[in-house]
Amino acid sequence: MERQAERLAVAAARDERRADRERQKIAERTRLEAEAEEHQTAINAAAKAEIDARKAAEEGRISRVIEDEAARKAERDRRYANRKARQA
Repeated sequence: MERQAERLAVAAARDERRADRERQKIAERTRLEAEAEEHQTAINAAAKAEIDARKAAEEGRISRVIEDEAARKAERDRRYANRKARQA
């Protein structure tokens, strides 16, 4: 009777240790999944920031080209008007 109670106590302790290891594994897996998700979110944010920066830079270049073209045309028109004024 005493031996059977000891066996039951050992079995219960073994089951408790097994359950504890399983809980630790699940907690570790959950933590790793959360870290991986956080890392992926950071990567996505960095990629979006880079895309936005490139887009802004390209829009700035386009704007400068348009401004330069407008300035060039305004200078051409001014020279043309001056030439016509001298001829008149």
